[in-house]
Amino acid sequence: MSGAAEDLTALTTLRLPARATARRDAADLPALREALLFARESGLPVIVLGAGSNVVFAGDVEALVLRYTATGREVLAEDAESVTLRVAAGEGWHALVRWCLAQGYYGLENLALIPGTVGAAPIQNIGAYGVELAPFVETVHAVCIEDGRELALHRAACDFGYRDSVFKGRLRDAVIITAVDIRLRRTAAPVITYPALREALAASTAPPDPRAVFDAVVALRQARLPDPAITPNAGSFFKNPVVDTATAEALARRYPSMPQFVTDGGRKLAAGWLIEHCGWRGVAGDGVAVHPGHALVLVNRDGDGLALLALAERIRTSVAETFGCQLEIEPRVYGAAP
Repeated sequence: MSGAAEDLTALTTLRLPARATARRDAADLPALREALLFARESGLPVIVLGAGSNVVFAGDVEALVLRYTATGREVLAEDAESVTLRVAAGEGWHALVRWCLAQGYYGLENLALIPGTVGAAPIQNIGAYGVELAPFVETVHAVCIEDGRELALHRAACDFGYRDSVFKGRLRDAVIITAVDIRLRRTAAPVITYPALREALAASTAPPDPRAVFDAVVALRQARLPDPAITPNAGSFFKNPVVDTATAEALARRYPSMPQFVTDGGRKLAAGWLIEHCGWRGVAGDGVAVHPGHALVLVNRDGDGLALLALAERIRTSVAETFGCQLEIEPRVYGAAP
């Protein structure tokens, strides 16, 4: 790599070794525009990081790695039924969920303890335990990397789908999200359709309220998923595959215990179950491993990004050969990927 090399290891939850040509943190819009001007004048592409919880660096990158760290929460509108908030991209996601619950702003409880920043949440259209972010988003505010123009994309323009959005497609690496407008309920309407969550709440004799849902989700995630501060990981490494109904029914006849969930356009399969059924849970080598407690989580022990992606590819091949469906990697991959 030519020029100065900035170490990126500590900037992602996988803590994979990698370097960048340059890196900047920008705490407001003027600093952001200054960083983008530096990138243009230096001829460097820009890689945007939030908390680094959904990124794989497969090697060094000839780029400016840029973090937009602005924080702040503003009430834009409020009535008896709902509240609309503008939240800066640098806010921590879980901290926002906890704060909203304390204010009596409801809807995000099922998304508790998801790592990352508010700015990263629309990119992935984060979801958990039967709830996705998309229905709560009013507008996503962003700045164009190419020329510094400000954009305001309303929900329909974000092309939200299952773990997908326009920010993973047409606008990938083209904009930096600076704030998100979110509309939440003022009255409680707990969503407990997800089987594991419903089971966790079944022991209580009181009707579930948002606080009970929040607490149950936090407990479930802490029990199932390793803490990235202790065990370097990026959470769920693969998306749950969606197959057509005929394929799902054929698989159900072959594997009666296979979990399936009805969704738009077909049925969603549990990627963790598929991986575990293929015998990958706990498999380790080359400094990386499949977590012994959850087959959907890949962990870094002392390996690198190429080793992690090689393991992921072996898992994908195994699942495709066994079940005939393709797993898609959730994290964004940058660097010397093959």
